[in-house]
Amino acid sequence: MTDMRATYKVVIEPLSEDDGGGFLATVPELPGCMSDGETRAEALTNVEDAIATWIHCARKMGQAIPEPQLHRAA
Repeated sequence: MTDMRATYKVVIEPLSEDDGGGFLATVPELPGCMSDGETRAEALTNVEDAIATWIHCARKMGQAIPEPQLHRAA
């Protein structure tokens, strides 16, 4: 199967100083898939690992993996 980590939409938002600062990266199509980093680039790199782990765990548990919206027919 093709590596889908780079095809999911990632939302990156700044974290407040109360939350430690930096940035939060979430993947809306993969419930609970998120990571953070001190910079936007670091958050994006970290969430790529989170996507790979999310997909691996879903496969291991026999759960369906949502197809990335970027690959869905309009």
